[in-house]
Amino acid sequence: MIEKQQSHINSHVEEAVASWHKCLSIIQDNVNERAFHTWFDPIKAVALENNILTLQVPSQFFYEWLEEHYVDLLGKTIKRVLGNNGGLEYRVVMVDGNSSRNGGMNSVMNMPGSTQQKPPVGSNMVDLPLHIKDPMNIKNPYSIPGLKRTVIDPQLNPNLTFDNLVEGDCNRVARLAGINVAQKPGATSFNPLVIFGGTGLGKTHIAQAIGNEVRRLHSNKAVLYVSAEKFINQFIDHSKSGEVNDFIHFYQLIDVLIIDDIHIFTSAPKSQEVFFAIFNHLHQGGKQIILTSDTAPKDLEGMQERLLSRFRWGLNADIQAPDFETRQEILKLKMKQDGMELTDDVVKYIAYNIQNNVRDLIGASISLFAQATLNKKEIDLDVAKRVMKNLVKMNTRELTIESIQKMVCDHYNITYDKLLIKTRKREIVQARQITMYLAKKFTKSSLKNIGEHFGGFDHTTVIHSCQTVEDLMDTDNEYKEKVDELQQKVHMASI
Repeated sequence: MIEKQQSHINSHVEEAVASWHKCLSIIQDNVNERAFHTWFDPIKAVALENNILTLQVPSQFFYEWLEEHYVDLLGKTIKRVLGNNGGLEYRVVMVDGNSSRNGGMNSVMNMPGSTQQKPPVGSNMVDLPLHIKDPMNIKNPYSIPGLKRTVIDPQLNPNLTFDNLVEGDCNRVARLAGINVAQKPGATSFNPLVIFGGTGLGKTHIAQAIGNEVRRLHSNKAVLYVSAEKFINQFIDHSKSGEVNDFIHFYQLIDVLIIDDIHIFTSAPKSQEVFFAIFNHLHQGGKQIILTSDTAPKDLEGMQERLLSRFRWGLNADIQAPDFETRQEILKLKMKQDGMELTDDVVKYIAYNIQNNVRDLIGASISLFAQATLNKKEIDLDVAKRVMKNLVKMNTRELTIESIQKMVCDHYNITYDKLLIKTRKREIVQARQITMYLAKKFTKSSLKNIGEHFGGFDHTTVIHSCQTVEDLMDTDNEYKEKVDELQQKVHMASI
């Protein structure tokens, strides 16, 4: 009887997986590649009963994002795969013990539990103290002069807030998760919140913004920001003076602990031991932990596996290099804060030439501000060019068909090989037509040469593509804006 029931369950799971696979093939054609990998790859199909497909999603935040941004797409896809009577339920993975399901696609879930196990205690812990002694007897390395030693200086930069953090596709998940954590520290499924990405992309800004927002909303909570390097040095100093217990006890007092650059821990195994004990104590006590890293946690070679497993308990949110539009918004906001305005051509020129680093973008704005105030000059394109030469390596760029293809591919988030295939997919056809149009306008290549760069299309196809783009620009304002935006990027590349 049990075997029969198990076989029945397995068949439901297999049917669910097969149906969801069909759904994914449809969804993949309707969203960009990054959105697909971020929001649909992590979903698991767990059951299909009575024409209702049950999907397991990683968190309540994940579910709410799907409902807000993709409910129509999911609804239409389910109807297409399962028929008009098809329906969708969710199983949300939380962090307090049970799992539950929502009863309808458009209703709001009130999820009481999870499928995740609680963090293990006891046997995996290092032999370090886990109970806090009298706070008045603990040495406080962050005491504020003139106040009681238990008053903790949060070590935060008050200027790093969510209000001056520009949101874009590059950081949206991390920023929204950070706001969620700040509103309910220690009470969301994002614990720990691990923010990772390359140097200068804004990880520290988001981490400190969380700390500042927690202090604004929850003045009774002890918040502390510390770099991993400083944490390690403190641990070494306390070890030499025989005060390791005080060091651990102090960190166990924190309600919201923010540690920057945890990848530095990989070369400090003893500090990992101490941090493991602190992490367990805070997490088990419902305290919030926020970490940043230059590398994804899964790629942190030299980090103890038991720490890596704990990093996976919460949310790992990556930050990528900002796109052209986001870089412009960052520059405009910084200059506005400094009481200056830049012309659009200057903003676009700088945003195009500084592509991978928010920190360099801020540095450019400071240099421009200095030029304007010290030399009492308005910032025009010539001044901007001189400033940029001192900041970044300016290469003489020859505008080619290949460089235009790359810009269009980046803009539409498609791979180069898709421009070459013969397909009726609207997104691909449109990208190819626009690329041909821009290649004809900005290069001296012949129509035949342009066609050959797209896998062997003849010159008549290039003429037709250019005419189609011009006709659509005359009749479709939204389309015209997209083409104008790309033309501006290509133009900036030619300056």
